[in-house]
Amino acid sequence: MRIAVIGGGPAGLRAAEVAATDGARVTLFDAKPSVGRKLLVAGRGGLNLSKAEPPEQFAGHYGGGAGMPPETWSAMLAGFGLEALREWTAGLGIETFAASTGRVYPRDLKAAPLLRRWVERLHRLGVTFAMKHRWSGLEPGPPLRLRFATETGETMAEADAAIFALGGASWPGTGSDGGWVPLMEAHGVAVAPLRPANNGWETPWPPSVLEAAEGLPLKNIALRAGGRQVRGELLLTRYGLEGGALYQLGAILREMPGPEVAIDFKPEGSAERLLARLGGAVSVERAAAAWRLSPAAAALLRSREPYRDAAALVAEARRFRVALSGPRPIEEAISSAGGIRWPEVDATLQLRRLPGCFVAGEMLDWEAPTGGYLIHGCLASGTHAARGALATGKAAPPAAARNTQGS
Repeated sequence: MRIAVIGGGPAGLRAAEVAATDGARVTLFDAKPSVGRKLLVAGRGGLNLSKAEPPEQFAGHYGGGAGMPPETWSAMLAGFGLEALREWTAGLGIETFAASTGRVYPRDLKAAPLLRRWVERLHRLGVTFAMKHRWSGLEPGPPLRLRFATETGETMAEADAAIFALGGASWPGTGSDGGWVPLMEAHGVAVAPLRPANNGWETPWPPSVLEAAEGLPLKNIALRAGGRQVRGELLLTRYGLEGGALYQLGAILREMPGPEVAIDFKPEGSAERLLARLGGAVSVERAAAAWRLSPAAAALLRSREPYRDAAALVAEARRFRVALSGPRPIEEAISSAGGIRWPEVDATLQLRRLPGCFVAGEMLDWEAPTGGYLIHGCLASGTHAARGALATGKAAPPAAARNTQGS
């Protein structure tokens, strides 16, 4: 069976590996000169591969667009869960560990060694790499005929099945530029607009806040939006806010007509206890010392002075509202939401309108917060799509029978 994998990110590489391990003849196409570029970028701060937590809890962090069957992520993650992922990395000679937060990393925290050994394994499995091949069109099969733009002109490739793993639209320099959207739409495939996810949000800070707190963190805070509260950290930037707590609320914020968050600087303390520690003083300086506020939190509270009384200061510290003017550009986002709508694919991730074509990774309409969910989701969906493609090949009649039927 000939399988074409289009896209050399985590989802595509994993799909190629699963297909080749099963004996398929796999060619992996990518527009860039090398594969795994987004994986290398993700590994700059330590490659967070997954998170050690119960399967049901882990799957609950994945959200999807309209029409996504509720069991989708439980099924895909069951096919390539945490134990399987860690066995897979161990097979590459990469030891992993779970940090105190539960996040799972390679022992050396680096992406390059893992990618290098992964590519070496793919070569041993017989995978052919066709670099500098940008997908430019498709003629339905069988067989499928795939068009690619290369440095020397357009070329064609035939395949019995194709797995598309071209990413979303964040970090376009790595190859995930969303250029596939009009090509899929040309075949009638419905695509939800690609929007930034796990991204910063803008708000116009007063000069005094920027002078005192730009680049400083807000740690151990609670953040609320649209009736949901999360715990985590934020970073105060020149344009607004960044950070894991904000990323968890991205889907809610995108749907709010006037996006707004409320920060609780002291979620562990009751209002009564905070008020008592002020001793009647209406002073941010007193509050910063008595409550052990971070410099960033003190700067934000100071920007709202004067307070009419101590209770008002406590109320502001527990619910510091920040109106957000909009998200940062998708090019800066860690990931993207939107993509091929779920009704367009079946349970194997095969496109209903294009038999033999499967989709994996961020091309699908889903999102998850940072913390290991993104990479693991791409690996699991790549595994799932490859198994679906392999199943179609095993279910197809022999070539001679197909020729007889068509005569």
